[in-house]
Amino acid sequence: MARWSKDELKRVAAAAGLHIASLRVEGVRYRAPTWIWSVVVDGDLYVRAYNGDASRWYQAALRHKKGRITATGSTKPVTFEPAAAALSERIDEAYRTKYDGSPYVAPITGPRARAATLRVLPPEPDQILSLEPVRRPT
Repeated sequence: MARWSKDELKRVAAAAGLHIASLRVEGVRYRAPTWIWSVVVDGDLYVRAYNGDASRWYQAALRHKKGRITATGSTKPVTFEPAAAALSERIDEAYRTKYDGSPYVAPITGPRARAATLRVLPPEPDQILSLEPVRRPT
């Protein structure tokens, strides 16, 4: 399993957030990037859909398991997987600590967003996407 380097995690953890882009329905093009908060727990990167499991980017991330993030000046391909439910409290605490004082902490640690938590991993070398633009017939 691919893992983030300690340096990458340190930089992402220090950033206010990141842009995340899952694949569109057809699985060929990326969706428009969505600004999102992220946290690091036990050496893994986690994100939550503020609007819960009805969020389009979240649904696409679950469906295709692939996408990309842009953080700290670089864009990286990623894979997504549902977060282990056993980590929910620790992920909540990481959000409370990192974003202390924000009025959005309560919703992002609430049941709706908690149900839409993903672990974000760098892809295995053989899973890196090489997406081509979709060409429309002329």
